[in-house]
Amino acid sequence: MTLLAIALGLTACASTPKLGGAPNIEVLDAQELPIPDRGETFAVDRPYIVGPFDKLRIDVFGIAELSDRKVQVDASGRISFPLIGALTIAGSTPGEIERLIETKLAASYVRNPQVSVNLEETVSQVVTVEGQVKKPGLFPVVGRMTLLRAIALSGGTDEFAKLNEVVIFRTVKGEQYAALYNLKSIRLGAYADPEVFANDVVVVGESQARRVFKDFLQVLPALSTPLIFAVDRLNR
Repeated sequence: MTLLAIALGLTACASTPKLGGAPNIEVLDAQELPIPDRGETFAVDRPYIVGPFDKLRIDVFGIAELSDRKVQVDASGRISFPLIGALTIAGSTPGEIERLIETKLAASYVRNPQVSVNLEETVSQVVTVEGQVKKPGLFPVVGRMTLLRAIALSGGTDEFAKLNEVVIFRTVKGEQYAALYNLKSIRLGAYADPEVFANDVVVVGESQARRVFKDFLQVLPALSTPLIFAVDRLNR
């Protein structure tokens, strides 16, 4: 019991890392984190904005040769389509691409073309979630994405997560910003669930107290009496 108290005491006394410090990162109040513009993320406006390397399925109603065609946007934001050739579509919505293809096909003697464009796979609009989550990685931003949704896509926080140390990193107009959030407070409705945009990086902090306690239990011999500890301290 004495060893556990010492271990928890040491982690409680450890100073909380200061957010920021790098010369190229500006730390703002969470409510002031700026919103990226369309050119920086291709994702501010809704619906989805197509970007390089996204995969699309294009169908032209009534023309089998022009239907169920899978195309991938190249690095310069272009695709190639029969009777039309190369089209620059990066930064456009699927609806805008439909109208563009319809206009081009009509000019190529296709009568009253009806085109549908659907997103098959996205790699241009992703959010990165790392730290103390169950499945860290890159996740597509389709529609409106929030911090809670991003965490849910990563499988939720793990047992070592420090919920009051969740940071969103964002670059806007060449400037890097960071904002600190308390995930527990957001879940309780204390303040709004912030929106997350493509290219954001979400980092969930680690609770050293939880990790030390688990390590302690792994080496602790079988107990003949219950082990009592301060749960609140582990939630810090």
